[in-house]
Amino acid sequence: MLSVRDYHVAYGQSEVLHGLNFQVKPREIVAVMGRNGMGKSTLMKSLIGMVPVAQGMVTLEDIDITHLKSHQRVAGGLGFVPQGRMIFSTMTVKENIETGLTSTGEKTIPEDLYELFPVLEEMRNRRGGNLSGGQQQQLAIARALASKPKLLLLDEPTEGIQPSIIREMARTLKKIRDTRGLSIIVSEQVLSFTLEIADRVIVLEKGEIVHEEERASLNEAKVAAYLSV
Repeated sequence: MLSVRDYHVAYGQSEVLHGLNFQVKPREIVAVMGRNGMGKSTLMKSLIGMVPVAQGMVTLEDIDITHLKSHQRVAGGLGFVPQGRMIFSTMTVKENIETGLTSTGEKTIPEDLYELFPVLEEMRNRRGGNLSGGQQQQLAIARALASKPKLLLLDEPTEGIQPSIIREMARTLKKIRDTRGLSIIVSEQVLSFTLEIADRVIVLEKGEIVHEEERASLNEAKVAAYLSV
């Protein structure tokens, strides 16, 4: 579904990601873990086209998207849920989700979106800024799904969200993968959430992949050590 090869990303003269190589299979959930400042958000922003690539290649279903603009990547099948949600606080829930329809040409929100997030249907005429953090995160995911992505990128989705909502989010993401056949990349620091959803875990340390393992055989203590150093 996604292939990243010899991937270098820099801010000016300062290189942040150093030659990453990894792939994401169809219907696979991959968690990118690491402490703050290790390159997780830079990776997510570069994959959606917000930060340019210095060197390397990204392909989505064997199509080279390395130098496409963000809106072209969305049209090609990438969905993005940014860190901090970034919803439109003065717009209603319904209007927020509708902004995700622009790349599909559809005029109405698909009913199955509200089936995934019943609370959003109840609150569809409420302003986004009046929702709780967990509800805003659901709204941000629904907005990304409205563009009908093949691969969904989520940057630190559990940040600032209470544990009970985190567990619910884990169930929802697995349901999205199973019902829509999506692949998902999630950047994360909460190991319990990662263990709940991921098929494979990649650990970033100072912009390099230092550990990669299937969930079934994951050495939790080793991953935890990378996160706590």
